[in-house]
Amino acid sequence: MSETTREGASTPRQSPLHAVHEAAGASFTDFAGWDMPVRYSSDLAEHHAVRERAGLFDLSHMGEIVLIGPEAAAALDYALAGKLSAIEIGQAKYSLLLADDGGIIDDLVVYRTGGDRFMVVANASNAKVVAEELRFRAAGFDTVVEDESDDIALIALQGPDARAVLLETPGFGVAGPGNDAEDFDASIASLKYYRAFPATFEGQPVLVARTGYTGEDGFELYIAPEVAPKLWAAIVETGGPRVALCGLASRDTLRLEAGMPLYGHELGRDMLPAQAGLGRVVAHAKEGDFVGRAATAEGPSDDARVLVGLTTEGRRAPRADYEVYDGDAAGAALVGVITSGALSPTLGHPVAMAFVEPAAAGGPLYVDVRGTRIAASVVPLPFYKRSA
Repeated sequence: MSETTREGASTPRQSPLHAVHEAAGASFTDFAGWDMPVRYSSDLAEHHAVRERAGLFDLSHMGEIVLIGPEAAAALDYALAGKLSAIEIGQAKYSLLLADDGGIIDDLVVYRTGGDRFMVVANASNAKVVAEELRFRAAGFDTVVEDESDDIALIALQGPDARAVLLETPGFGVAGPGNDAEDFDASIASLKYYRAFPATFEGQPVLVARTGYTGEDGFELYIAPEVAPKLWAAIVETGGPRVALCGLASRDTLRLEAGMPLYGHELGRDMLPAQAGLGRVVAHAKEGDFVGRAATAEGPSDDARVLVGLTTEGRRAPRADYEVYDGDAAGAALVGVITSGALSPTLGHPVAMAFVEPAAAGGPLYVDVRGTRIAASVVPLPFYKRSA
């Protein structure tokens, strides 16, 4: 549904960086009710830039919901599949918002930004639903739930050169007395994966995180919308040819190579976490009840489809919704469907993820690509993993 506000309207919302994207010659697409850049130059060039140098993404369409209060951690333990009370200040955790029947409402990243303060980052298409669900589920706890999505812009710098570019970008400091740039450098040097710390840019607060969705090292910068264009420009100027502006198209092929699920493709209300290989995300060992506990403890039925990685030869890539069969003959059984697929720019051959029947998960499998059955090999995920 297109929207101009969280309540909904008839035209897509625009990022705080929309004018910057227009000036850079971006092509736009309507994504989850937002008018977002799909590419600036070419999908391949932007993809390779992230793998080889660095890419700059506008992710301001994501939702940010904040919980504050002495029982914020307990509320999240009940509301989400993971044990969020166990994470430290400055730590992030991937988690799931489940329905009572165990279906996945959204996948999330949760940051603990204080002893009694958490920030939940939701997918753009589900941000309003996540905020409503968290308010409902936290109603019995001593905590306040605020949707701060309109007050936060999100910029991501991803790739092997991301750290160097960020350290060279002027204007950064750390939050607190002194606001020293050298302290910022030290904080970046010690920042571990799935960690974050409060910093400043031009004296304005910015949360610097190190999570990523591309399979490369990188950083996410949460900042006020009015400051975002200045931060974007500073990174672009500092990075020069090392930094490419990147749109949603390259982000999708990057996350696919990294074997990362996309809501609406590999994740959805009609599947349990275990089917998507996310059973480990559900913390059944934590004390107390949580939404979806009984259904996920029971698990999927024996014949429920499971997510697998596929590769094919040639240049004809499987695409979402293509059918998967257990043979190439006319009488072969339909055993699954492609959820995401593309010709991998990094690997040079097609890759795909698919939900298939458990009995067929070991292969051999065949994908119907526009009327032709193409042999597919079942392979472990991810397809691509960066060297240390």
